[in-house]
Amino acid sequence: MSQEINRRVMLAGAASAAALPVSAATPSLRVDGERLRTTLEGLSRFGRPEGGTFADGVSRTAYSDADIGGRAYVMGLMREAGLNPVIDPAGNIIGRRPGTDGSAKPIIIGSHIDSVRAGGNFDGDVGSMGALEVLRTLDDRKIRTRHPVELAIWSNEEGGTVGSTAFAGRLEPGALDNLYYGIKLRDGLKRIGGDPERLAQAARPAGSIHAYLELHIEQGGILDREHVPIGVVDGIVCIDRYDVTITGFANHAGTTPMPGRRNALIAAARLIEAVDAIVKREPGRQVGTVGQLAVFPNAPNVIPGRVEMTVELRDLSADKVAALGQAVQARAREIAAETGTEMKFHLTEHIEPALATPAIQAHIEAAARTLGLPFIHLPSGAGHDAQLLAKLGPMGMIFVPSIAGISHSPKELSTWSECANGANVLLHTLLAVDAAGV
Repeated sequence: MSQEINRRVMLAGAASAAALPVSAATPSLRVDGERLRTTLEGLSRFGRPEGGTFADGVSRTAYSDADIGGRAYVMGLMREAGLNPVIDPAGNIIGRRPGTDGSAKPIIIGSHIDSVRAGGNFDGDVGSMGALEVLRTLDDRKIRTRHPVELAIWSNEEGGTVGSTAFAGRLEPGALDNLYYGIKLRDGLKRIGGDPERLAQAARPAGSIHAYLELHIEQGGILDREHVPIGVVDGIVCIDRYDVTITGFANHAGTTPMPGRRNALIAAARLIEAVDAIVKREPGRQVGTVGQLAVFPNAPNVIPGRVEMTVELRDLSADKVAALGQAVQARAREIAAETGTEMKFHLTEHIEPALATPAIQAHIEAAARTLGLPFIHLPSGAGHDAQLLAKLGPMGMIFVPSIAGISHSPKELSTWSECANGANVLLHTLLAVDAAGV
C-alpha cells in the first residue's frame, strides 16, 4: 500500500465517530452473502451469450429482450420481498418498504441492471441486488426504519442515465427521439413499461428525498491495487467533451512535397499528444482522453484534409476541467499555426460534478469501522445515477474493488466477499442515515 493511501486509511480508521448518531445496528448485523450471490448469478442469465457461462458476461442493453427479461426477474424478487414494484413513466422500477413515520421523506437505494454490449455481471448489478439484499435482511431481522425506503432500478443508465435524469426532472422532451442501438428512446420506454407521454410525472422535486445511497463497483484499479475493501466516494466528476474539427488540405500523396503539406492528421496527432501532456503535467486525478477519430477522405494515397475527433476532460473540480480545456485549446492554436491547419472546438457536453454529502460520507466511514473494513476516499471517474439523485437531496456512494480495474467487459469481476462487504456497509449506512437528520 502506498504511503499516502496508508496514511489516509490510518487517519480514517482513527477518526472519532462519537459525534455520529448511534444506529440500531451492531457489528453482527450482516446480509446473507450467499443469497446475494444467488441473485447476481440468476440475473446473469439474461443477456448471457448463447451456450455461455457467468464468466462470459452479458449484453443486456436497455430496451432489449435481455433487459426486459432481467427486469421481470428483478421485479419477481421484489414482489417476493413484499416491495410491490411499479414501473414509473421513465421506465424506472420502484419498490417501497414503508417506514414507521408516514410523514418522513424516503431514503432511496439502488442502481441499474442494464449493461453495455459485451459487458460484465457487476456494473450496476451489485448495487441493485445489494440494495435488495439489504431490505431482505431488514425483514429477516424484523428491523423497521423510520423513513420509508425505496428500492430503485434505474432504466437505461448506460445510454445516458435516462431513467434517473427523468426522475430528477432533467430529461428534455426532445431526447426521446434520440436513438439507442437503433431504438428511439420513446419506443424503448414503451417496450419496458414506461409511458413517454407522461414522462413529466416521473419527476420528483428537489428536497423530496431524505437521502440517496448507491453501492457500486469501483470500475477502476485503486481499491484492488491497494488491497482496500471499501471506497468512500467524494463525488462524481465533472465532464467536458469537445468535438474538434481539424481542416487542412487534401492532396495527392505521391506528388505533393513534404514541406508544403497541410496534413490534418499530423495536426491531430500532435493535439492528441498535447492533451496527454497537459493533463499529466500537474498532480491530481484529472484525466483526458481522445477516444474518437475520423479521417477524411481516409484513402491510402491522399493526404488527410480533415479530421474529426473528440477531446474529453474529467475531474472532480469543474474549475480544473475548465482550465485544462483552455490550456488544450491554447496549444491547439499553436499546432494549427505550425501545421497550416485550422482547428475548431465545440463543447458538446458539460456535466457538472456531483459532490457527496459530507454527513453521509461520515456514516459510510462509521459503517466500515463498525464492520472492521479499511477504507479510503476517492472520486468516481465514471458517471452514475447518483449524479442525478444528488439534485434531489443528500447523496452518498460506496465502492467495492474491481479486480485489475476491469469494467465494461466480460472479464469484469469483484469477489463475492467484496460484494457482501459493500452490501453490509450499505446496510449499516442506511440505518445510520435513517436515524440521523441526514
